[in-house]
Amino acid sequence: MGGWTFASRILGLLRDMATTNLLGASVFHDVFVVVLKIPNVFRRFFAEGAFSQAFIPIYKSLISKNKETEASAFLNSLLGLMITVLFFFTVAALIFAPIFIFFFAPGFYFDSETKSLAVEMLRIMFPYLALISLVSFAAGIQNSHNSFSVPAATPLIFNFTLIIFAVFASKFFEIPVFALAWGVLLAGFLQLLLQMFPLTRIGIIPKIAFDFKNQHIRRFGLLILPAILAGGVAQINLLIDTFLLHFYHLVAQLGLYVSDRLIQFPLGVFAIAIGTVLLPNLTQHFANENLLEFKSTLMKGIKLVIFIGIPSSLGLAIFGYQILEMLFQRGAFTANDVMMANLGLQMFTIGLPFFMLMKVLVPCFFAQQNTKTPLYVAILSLLINIILNYLFAFYLGFGHYGLALGSSLAAVVSVMILLMILSFEKLIFISLDFIKFIFKISVATLLMVLYLLAVTDLVNFSIFNGMFYVISILLVICVAALIFLLASYVLGIRPKDLYQ
Repeated sequence: MGGWTFASRILGLLRDMATTNLLGASVFHDVFVVVLKIPNVFRRFFAEGAFSQAFIPIYKSLISKNKETEASAFLNSLLGLMITVLFFFTVAALIFAPIFIFFFAPGFYFDSETKSLAVEMLRIMFPYLALISLVSFAAGIQNSHNSFSVPAATPLIFNFTLIIFAVFASKFFEIPVFALAWGVLLAGFLQLLLQMFPLTRIGIIPKIAFDFKNQHIRRFGLLILPAILAGGVAQINLLIDTFLLHFYHLVAQLGLYVSDRLIQFPLGVFAIAIGTVLLPNLTQHFANENLLEFKSTLMKGIKLVIFIGIPSSLGLAIFGYQILEMLFQRGAFTANDVMMANLGLQMFTIGLPFFMLMKVLVPCFFAQQNTKTPLYVAILSLLINIILNYLFAFYLGFGHYGLALGSSLAAVVSVMILLMILSFEKLIFISLDFIKFIFKISVATLLMVLYLLAVTDLVNFSIFNGMFYVISILLVICVAALIFLLASYVLGIRPKDLYQ
């Protein structure tokens, strides 16, 4: 799974390179990013986090107890419910697209040309929500059967399709950004089509049923409501950041978007992948009342995220400018854009280990069918983020990177609260071995940091051009990773300590 996720994130960076090269810091790029965010916000509301967090604990529990008939009836009824809701919601969005633009991007609404562009693009792209929601349904089934490869590989299709449309199909459009809009829709169809193969292999093809009185559907409704609200709080957080960004220049908006995309690389490759695997395993241990395995699995997930998150955070903080320059400084994306993106990146790196820990800690609660605790913590995080956004971005005048700092510090507080709750419930325990593990990680990271500081101080990367520049940057990254891994090994950290 990790390999597919890694490949997807690499292709995602190439996709961002292609789109920024095509559109640069322009109103077209801004409209595309914001309009794509609208179905993605609702996808995260309903399809990904909330859906899997409510669906997998119920379905995995049924198949773990060999209740195949009940599990099948639950799948069929849930598919019928999803199709009904998605149909009416998509039709409403197509009809009331201008209202969606008003709420998500008021700056677009009051400019007639930009509003017209945004509305037309939204009507093309919004059906992607229905398609990707059904993809999430299929992925949840596969994950519950411990099949993770195809769901992890699915985003490759999205990224590859958008690259093709950005590089080649855009030449056939009078307004190139519309190529990306149609690319999003096609990618949704292709992603859904791919799910048919693993479902056939597992032997589970749900049939549409409309038995909404099914007891497990009712249980699903009780679980998903707090999960939607918790996910909704996170998305409101995102929308607030998006809204506040409209007070800044387009370069600042693009800079924060690009820096967030780079942070999403370690977050998506490792933390989200780990959380995806953890949820069905923790659910099974909880259903079987195997508390020792539950605790052990959770602690190994925490240790693995820390092992990756701390060096990733400091590595990006020190060497992030060069990475951004290598990936994005071409075409319409200028050196000034790189500088603005790096300001946001520096602030995001503060929160990176905590963003990653969130992806591991929250599934622990959902595995116990406890969706209320993450909701309360998410609401508190929202309030903290709003206060910090105002403090840093406006009162102290940090600008766009103040929003990144606010998000990072809100994540720190959220993780601390979740850890205290888990400690109170005796699901985690800070042992002497764990303290030693943190110390070893810190020493290994320090050696890597000293190397990166020396390289950035002594090497003038501007003397390299083209492919030599790319190779030099990649070589520095590889050597830094090797130093960290070798130091960790010498200090006694073994793979079995992390994931076996």
